[in-house]
Amino acid sequence: MSKEQTQVEVKIGALIMDPNTNTPIVVLKGTESETVLPIWVGAFEANAIALEIEKVVPQRPMTHDLLRNVILECELTAGRVVITDLLENTFYARVELLDKNGDPVFIDARPSDAIALALRLDCPIFVEQKVIDLSAQSSTTVPDETDTPIDEWPELIG
Repeated sequence: MSKEQTQVEVKIGALIMDPNTNTPIVVLKGTESETVLPIWVGAFEANAIALEIEKVVPQRPMTHDLLRNVILECELTAGRVVITDLLENTFYARVELLDKNGDPVFIDARPSDAIALALRLDCPIFVEQKVIDLSAQSSTTVPDETDTPIDEWPELIG
């Protein structure tokens, strides 16, 4: 199976708050599939994602803006961001870049940082199929007492 066949392209479907923990959740949705993958993120990372989605430009560069600028100044180009694994309820990600010779450069990252950077570099986001499978095995509903199915989560981002 090729790399493309084991990865699903996703986009940010929603940025919402978990009503029980008051923790932000980035909901990734398949671009050509019914895939839905919720990832709980920190408040700062959610803010960085929200600012870029809303195209709000801060007065000074934030950390993800700084990293984008370093990548561009080092003559690297964005290939993709991949959510690579789910181990003990922790997601893992990788930023895939290309150097000026076209050679790949892989950088380990937290998914929230990788997503914030993908938005700033305008590159696609992918999820390994095994991550989708593992996430589906662990939970198919929002963790709250009403057991609301993921399909009924509010849409905050189009």
